[in-house]
Amino acid sequence: MTTNTVRLPPAQPPGTVLGTAPAIAESADAYRASGGYGATTGHGELLAHLAASGLRGRGGAGFPAAVKLRSVRDRGGHPVVVANGEEGEPGSAKDRWLLRARPHLVLDGLARAAAVTGAARGFVYLSDPAAGESVRRALAEHPPPLPVEVVETDHTYVAGEETAVVRRIDGGPALPTAKPPRPFEQGVGGAPTLVSNVETLARIALTAARPDLRDTIARSTLVTLSGGPVSPVLTEVPYGIPLRALADRYGNPGAAGALMGGLFGGLVDADALDLPLEPDALIAAGSALGCGAIHFLAPGRCPVTTAADAAAHLTAESARQCGVCVSGTAAVGKALYGLAAGTAGPDTADSLDRWARGLRGRGACGLLDAAAGIAGSLLRSFPHLVRSHLAAPCPVCAGAAPADGRHRLTVAVPVVAGAPVPARPARPAPSPTPFPLPALKGTP
Repeated sequence: MTTNTVRLPPAQPPGTVLGTAPAIAESADAYRASGGYGATTGHGELLAHLAASGLRGRGGAGFPAAVKLRSVRDRGGHPVVVANGEEGEPGSAKDRWLLRARPHLVLDGLARAAAVTGAARGFVYLSDPAAGESVRRALAEHPPPLPVEVVETDHTYVAGEETAVVRRIDGGPALPTAKPPRPFEQGVGGAPTLVSNVETLARIALTAARPDLRDTIARSTLVTLSGGPVSPVLTEVPYGIPLRALADRYGNPGAAGALMGGLFGGLVDADALDLPLEPDALIAAGSALGCGAIHFLAPGRCPVTTAADAAAHLTAESARQCGVCVSGTAAVGKALYGLAAGTAGPDTADSLDRWARGLRGRGACGLLDAAAGIAGSLLRSFPHLVRSHLAAPCPVCAGAAPADGRHRLTVAVPVVAGAPVPARPARPAPSPTPFPLPALKGTP
């Protein structure tokens, strides 16, 4: 039976982020036995390896990891390091899985980032209760060389934005702030702060342990693949693999396109599936890898419905602190819903085009940019469908009830054996908490 619970692959080779037992929480002893915590690579040497390999951040922006580390180090003072595991994209599962299953790999990377930057304090920032339990257990098993505090927040789309992370750790709400300053300039407690995605830190730890594999480590990435007739899957793949090969290999042959990078990379058509999974190639094509979440469009699925679902999610997740974001995301969402429902007016395409070009860069975070990107990519990749929807109602969209289909883009993270999920109070929000946590029955 197809569900939205992410499947895990079988054992992977040592030296990968997925590791040899993806469905089992790794203990400190098991991590040490695999070479963890024992790397003798000095922090200067490690920084050189990271720069030479070109490792990019895995949180979505793809910024070079070595540059980010140097920027914090060079500010001086008393830097702070933060492992960011608050995974806001509805189609991504990698960060919460990583904290549940391989917390020691992340904590090892956090300690090495602290050594490079000169930080004396660290934080692990997350919203998933099972991940929090796993990290606390790991800290008790193997105390790190610096004080590390776990900070939990409510799960929202914007809570993982780097200034929202800093604001929450400092005791405020998990909402983005105006920039500058950015965290590397003035972050937690006013100190220069490295906010690094947990997969990035995992790859830093792997590079420290196996510098001979630095290029392979830097040019591999976790991806969450969903859509089509099969349950979603979390896997690890090398850069350069064609998107079409991923669709075919993981149960989505004949895909009509994809929603890329969570909600941030926009929609691409079937021809774009010949592109390689590589950040620069995707950016050049007008898309983005982002957090590595790819939602393939099944042949019988209308991309207009997918665009409307994505816009509905963004509208519900707006922080509601930037007027242009509140009105802009709502306008895009209403227009795309009307297009899918067959009630759009004749000027809808012109309005979407105007918003796609005029809304980018006007919010405190990337949420408004994502909404603009959804609108623009639909017009660019599927112009014939926009025209046909304006001419007559679409029977495929009409059959895609319920009207609010945000759940169709949401995946559920598998519970890792050995990581109990404590009870979690419901979050007051304009939409339901989108990540149910069903028990994992086994791996495929």
